[in-house]
Amino acid sequence: MRRLSLRVRLACAGAVTVAVAITLSSLGLAALFDAHVTRRALVELSVQLDQVLAGVERAPSGALEQTATPADPRFQRPYGGLYWQIAAEGGMLRSRSLWDYEIPLPVDELRDGAEHVHELSGPAGQPLLAIERSVVLPRRLGGSGMRATVAMDRTELAAARNGFISDLAPYSVVLTVALILAGWVQIAVGLRPLRMIRQRVADVRSGRARRLGADFPAEVLPLVREVDALLAARGEEVARARTRAGDLAHGLKTPLQALLGEAGRLRAEGRAGVAADIEAIAGAMRRHVDRELARTRVAMRGHEARAEIAPALAGVLRVVRRTGEGAGRDWQLEVPAGLAVAADPDDLTEALGALIENAARHARRRVRITAVAAERAVTISVCDDGPGIPADRIGALMARGARADTQGQGSGLGLAIARDIAEALEGELTLHPATPGLEARLRLPGVCGPPRQ
Repeated sequence: MRRLSLRVRLACAGAVTVAVAITLSSLGLAALFDAHVTRRALVELSVQLDQVLAGVERAPSGALEQTATPADPRFQRPYGGLYWQIAAEGGMLRSRSLWDYEIPLPVDELRDGAEHVHELSGPAGQPLLAIERSVVLPRRLGGSGMRATVAMDRTELAAARNGFISDLAPYSVVLTVALILAGWVQIAVGLRPLRMIRQRVADVRSGRARRLGADFPAEVLPLVREVDALLAARGEEVARARTRAGDLAHGLKTPLQALLGEAGRLRAEGRAGVAADIEAIAGAMRRHVDRELARTRVAMRGHEARAEIAPALAGVLRVVRRTGEGAGRDWQLEVPAGLAVAADPDDLTEALGALIENAARHARRRVRITAVAAERAVTISVCDDGPGIPADRIGALMARGARADTQGQGSGLGLAIARDIAEALEGELTLHPATPGLEARLRLPGVCGPPRQ
C-alpha cells in the first residue's frame, strides 16, 4: 500500500480538525442564539403577562372579566401564536386566540408573585413556551388567588434559529475553506526546510556542494549537522583508503620492476621465451593494479570534481589521431561547449580514451561522437562503423578481459575500466548494436553552472 506523504497527512488532519471545529462552533453559536432568543421571548411574555393582569376587573355580576387585553393582534386571531389564560375561583378567562382550548398547566404550587416557565402543548399540537404566575387579587377584587399564563408558539423561535443557521452556514463554509488553505500554506512553509535538505543532499551527491550548510531552522539543524558530520567522516575514510591505495601502488611497483629487470637479464642470456612470459605476466599485473588504483581514485573524488567534455575529448583525439588506427578515421563530433560532468578530468579522459581507442581499432572509416544532457545527466555516445558484434555477445564483451577480436592487440581491459569509472561515478556504460558498427553510451551525472571555486 502506498504511503501518503507527510504533507498530505498533515493537510488531511488539519482539514478534518478545521471542519470539526467549525461545525462544533456553528452548533454552539446556534445553541447560544436559541438561548438568547428564548430569554428575549420570556422577557416579552412577562411584559405581556403584566398587561393581561392589569386588565382584570370584577364585573357587576361579581365575576372576573378582562377589560383590557394586550395590543398584539395575535391574541385576537384564533390559533394566532400568542395566548393567555387566567384560572380563578370564578372560572376560566382566556384569549380569543385559544378559542375553546385550555392550556394544560402542570400541577404546580407557586407563592404569590412567583413565575414558572413551562414547555407545553398548544391548541394545534404545536409546542408552546409558557410563563405562569400566581397572583392574589387585591381586596377590592375579592382577594382570591388565580394562575395567569401567557404562552407563545415555539415554532417561531425554531424558525428564527433555523434562519440564523442558514445565514451562518455560508460564512462557516468560507471560513472552513480559508482555514484549510491557510493550514496548507503553513504546512508548505513549515516543510520547506525538508525540501532544502533534499536539494542540498542532491547537490552534495552531484558534486555541486560539499556540505549541507548551517542556514536551516533550529528544529532541523541538528539533523543537518549529523549529516554533515557523516559526510566529513566519509571523506576521512576515503582519504585513508586513498593513502592505503597509494601505499599499495608503491609497494607493488618495486617487485614489478624487479620482475621486469629479471626478464631483461633472462633475455640477455638468450632465454627470450621465458623473458617474454615474465614481461607479459608483469604487464598484466601492472594493468590490474592501475585499474584498481583508478577505481579508488574515482570513488574518492568523483562527486567533488568537474570536467568539461569538449576539452577532455580534444585531448584524447590529439593522441589517438597520431596512431596508425586513428589517423585514417573520419572523426565526427557533436559536443556542445561548456557541457560538464561530475568527474575528475583525468578519470573522464581515461574513460573516453578507452572508448575512443576501441572505436578507432574496429571502425572501417568513420567514428561519430555526440554528447547530450538530459535529466541531470550527460550521455556521451561513441559510435563506429565497424563490423559490430551480435546483441547476444554484448554482455560477455563487458566482462573483465573480454575482447571482440581475439586476433588483434589489446588486453581487453579498456571497456571494463571505462565501466568501472562510470559505476564509481554513479553512471553507467552500455553497448548497443548499430547499423553498421557498435555504439557505446557513457552516461555520467551532469554538472550545471561554472566550476566551483
